[in-house]
Amino acid sequence: MRKARTVIGIVVLALSVVYLVQVVDGPVLRETAEALAASPGPLALALLCYAAAFALRSWAWTRTLPGLEFSQSWAALHVSVLGNHVLPFRLGEILRVTSVLRRTSLAVGPVTATTVTLRLADLLSVAVLALVAVPGLAGELIGAWAWILAVALAAAAVPVLVWARRLLARGPGERVRLPAATIVGTAFVAWALEATLAWQVAHAAGVSLDYHEAIAVTAVAIAAQTVALTPGGIGSYEAAGTAALAALGVDAGTAFAIALATHAVKTAYSLVVGGVALVTPAPGYWGNLRLPRVTPPRPEPYPVAPDAPVVAVIPVYNEQDVVAEVVRRLPATVEGRPLVCIVVDDGSADASAARAADAGAVVVPHEVNRGLGAAVRTALREASALSPAAVVYLDADGEYAPEDLPTVAAPVLAGTADYVVGSRFAGNIEHMRPHRRLGNLVLTRWVRWTARRRDLTDGQSGYRAFSARAAAEAEIIHDYNYAQVLTLDLLGKGFGYAEVPIRYHFRTTGDSFVKLGRYLRKVVPAVHRELNADRLADRPPLPTARWRTRSMTPTR
Repeated sequence: MRKARTVIGIVVLALSVVYLVQVVDGPVLRETAEALAASPGPLALALLCYAAAFALRSWAWTRTLPGLEFSQSWAALHVSVLGNHVLPFRLGEILRVTSVLRRTSLAVGPVTATTVTLRLADLLSVAVLALVAVPGLAGELIGAWAWILAVALAAAAVPVLVWARRLLARGPGERVRLPAATIVGTAFVAWALEATLAWQVAHAAGVSLDYHEAIAVTAVAIAAQTVALTPGGIGSYEAAGTAALAALGVDAGTAFAIALATHAVKTAYSLVVGGVALVTPAPGYWGNLRLPRVTPPRPEPYPVAPDAPVVAVIPVYNEQDVVAEVVRRLPATVEGRPLVCIVVDDGSADASAARAADAGAVVVPHEVNRGLGAAVRTALREASALSPAAVVYLDADGEYAPEDLPTVAAPVLAGTADYVVGSRFAGNIEHMRPHRRLGNLVLTRWVRWTARRRDLTDGQSGYRAFSARAAAEAEIIHDYNYAQVLTLDLLGKGFGYAEVPIRYHFRTTGDSFVKLGRYLRKVVPAVHRELNADRLADRPPLPTARWRTRSMTPTR
């Protein structure tokens, strides 16, 4: 069905373009365009009036939907207009709702109810303006259907108003306001302001169109555009506008040039302003893509006992050939503090758990393989229960030197950082496959941009240290991996960040679980959820919004 609608839309668009090419009067259209370009001041003023019409509609929406900011109302309307100009079947109307839902914590019911209510008020005002601005014009063009359309719109408003009225009695998250006379009046004023554009284009074309006539032409053209199948109503808008102007005595060729030029200016406005509205104000239509420029102040550290241990945590999955060596090579003490090693066995099918235990590690088992992110989450929880001076994570595959642990832990133990990453690219890489080096560098640049940290040189390192508080408050929102989401989580909470150089050598045994395609499919959506989880925290729970898994914080 969707494919059939798309095909129909393409066919209708093609036919509309063919029609426009055949009927356009090139010299008249060129003269109109040159006249507009020769006097940009009046056109700019008309565009300001056009923008003011959207400002009024934005204000009206904020008055009927408590909690909706003007900036997001403005953005949603322009994203919708952009969508209507590039998508068939008026699909941009849906974007009014989705823009607000994706960019705020408002609930679906009130957003949808107020959107439909105000849109019906818009369309009803268009119908009324078409009937009264130039009496008899709408009847001359479409006969009795003009009144039938107006009555149908009024009837359609009744159940929507009943729906909105029911929302009045609900809780604060579902409350709306019914449109008052002032709100309804703004719809008429908005369309009158929008008509300034057609009025100015007509004057540029040498047609002395009265302002009330421009309102009637705009109303007729918009009424036709609302039921158009093509993007932007191309063809329908021009046909209706031309018919309305011709009925007012304008030459058909000139009338068509005015309608086409007016529509072209509106389309340019929608593409430019709608494109901006996709990304600003923050969050954009796709949500936050980066951490905020200003993060919270650095959290106060937990008090650390003089005998508090440094805890090394090592997630393991089928690494029986190397895990024991990694555990044995760890130092016994770090800056005079005892080292405790915790190995989280993530459902290994080999002897990894037994060999880690024989080497002196405390083994915490997962009954089944849950993923690296889940294993790190368990490891940080278990380490936090020991009230550590620092927690150091390292991979079990032998790629990272256990002897570098004191270097990675040093900034945490000194109190200069809460979260430390051992950077391979700032240290010594003995061997790394070229495609993995390239992938790491590209992903690191992405994480650096997302985190707004120029000092971030290794976004995927398997060697990291945490203060006691950072380990306790760290959140990993997916089971597959941890690296990017953990960095964004801790930096977003204001924890102090540092990097230290480390040594690295590519694994000589076993296989990495990282496969580029699957890695990107898992990690990129998780990063987006991490960047937007706090924004959606107050929204009524939906299956797709239950993202965060809280780690356990020890009692202190």
